[in-house]
Amino acid sequence: QVQLVESGGGLVQAGGSLRLSCAASGRIFNTYRMGWFRQAPGKEREFVSAIRWNIGTTYYADSVKGRFTISRDNAKYTVSLQMSSLKPEDTAVYYCAAGLTTGWTSGYDFWGQGTQVTVSS
Repeated sequence: QVQLVESGGGLVQAGGSLRLSCAASGRIFNTYRMGWFRQAPGKEREFVSAIRWNIGTTYYADSVKGRFTISRDNAKYTVSLQMSSLKPEDTAVYYCAAGLTTGWTSGYDFWGQGTQVTVSS
């Protein structure tokens, strides 16, 4: 079992930056992928970014490529999402996810509770 706790959400103006963090605890395998997803009101949850826990390979949704950066700290068991040049359409609840999935955008087994990000225009 893996527990995930997100932090760092908040209100920011368009063009601003925020850094989300996900603290992981429990039985974490080196082969896990750690992902960030988001869900805006009235929309389905969508993939944002992911990273392979062991070798650090990353993957991004086209909508955030060049603006968001995912990273991990193996010693602290944390995964971060640095978000820059934020747009109002980035407003959503952001979720951290973990799993042994071989795919980047689906198949995650564990989820955090989410943290709200609101970007004002």
